[in-house]
Amino acid sequence: GVCGVSGDGILGARAALHMWEEPCISGEHGSGAVFFSGCPLRCIYCQNYEIAHAETGKRISVERLAEIFLELAEKGANNINLVTPTHYTPEIVQAVTLAREAGLTLPIIYNCSGYEKVETLRQLAGIVDIYLTDFKYMDREIAARYSKAPDYPEIAKKALQEMVRQTRAPVFGESPSGEQDMLRSGVIVRHLLLPNCLQNGKEVVRYVYETYGDAVYLSLMNQYTPLPQVKNIPELNRKVTEREYEKLIDYAIDLGVEC
Repeated sequence: GVCGVSGDGILGARAALHMWEEPCISGEHGSGAVFFSGCPLRCIYCQNYEIAHAETGKRISVERLAEIFLELAEKGANNINLVTPTHYTPEIVQAVTLAREAGLTLPIIYNCSGYEKVETLRQLAGIVDIYLTDFKYMDREIAARYSKAPDYPEIAKKALQEMVRQTRAPVFGESPSGEQDMLRSGVIVRHLLLPNCLQNGKEVVRYVYETYGDAVYLSLMNQYTPLPQVKNIPELNRKVTEREYEKLIDYAIDLGVEC
């Protein structure tokens, strides 16, 4: 399929404490991140190219995945963070169920591209506590050009609606490791600003804020890095300027988004 993964079992790329997510996700002890190989999108600027194209990874069983969740919990993880999990949803449901039966109490994070079927997300009701989702595009042409997904805006809108329906308003509290103000339930919408795509970024922010207000949190990111695969695409072969990012932040504040 589009995800690029075939064969039996789960292809996992990495599992470790991740210190560089949003502060209310990583905290000081880290997020228990499990990176899955493969991806349902084909973004030409992908920041995790080898993992997304299933060029690296190790085959594991559902039972082993459940053990990994428990091992991350023992290391002090604030949560279990499933990165690019879409194509392993049935296995993840099984693994989380097994881990909870064995004593796992950490929040489960579904860290995805936003390009999700509502039918898939409904399988995760009662399994996932936090949706950490991208909202990449409101512009169909840009979505087609950079991710081969002209239907991305429509798909992402429906997916986000289901995520919010499941989690409702964000809930913060103390993590099992004793850290305060950690997200325990809710939705964070990420938008990675791309060079020359400021208007698209503004449209994403406007849609999310005007539709959901404070029911979701926005994470506006400026760390786009031009990797070798975009060296022949001039408009993507540079970093986002400080001015571009400031304009996006100012626009969000003018709309009423609170920092």
